[in-house]
Amino acid sequence: MSSYLVAAMRTGVRSGEVVGTSDVPRLSFGAPVEFKGEEGVWTPEHFFTAAVATCFVNTFESIAEISKFQFQSLGVTAEGILENGEGGYCFTGVTLRPKLTISRDESKKRGLLLLEKAGRVCLISRSILCEVSVEPKVVVR
Repeated sequence: MSSYLVAAMRTGVRSGEVVGTSDVPRLSFGAPVEFKGEEGVWTPEHFFTAAVATCFVNTFESIAEISKFQFQSLGVTAEGILENGEGGYCFTGVTLRPKLTISRDESKKRGLLLLEKAGRVCLISRSILCEVSVEPKVVVR
């Protein structure tokens, strides 16, 4: 079993800081604009969406390493959809748009398969209630 402990504290109106127990930097956060927050700050909604995206990147890298799959780069954009439903606001979906850059055309099919696998086995994606969809793109350079 692993445990991840963080602490969040209020530092102002609809704003605060989150800290971890290790040597990770403090992160400032606030409420999103639609909830009377300010522009230009990380929000819990950003953190949620970023957790899915960063987990996907780490998962793909692990799968690629185990599979001995060579790639040049991987970038992922993530869009979290927040909607006001019957029980209040909740995320109804996250769309990941990974862009994988490889050097050989013959690796394209395998790259797509590994991207799809990363989407299925990502720890964060498997741990949340909303659907996570992956719209991969592989570029040969």
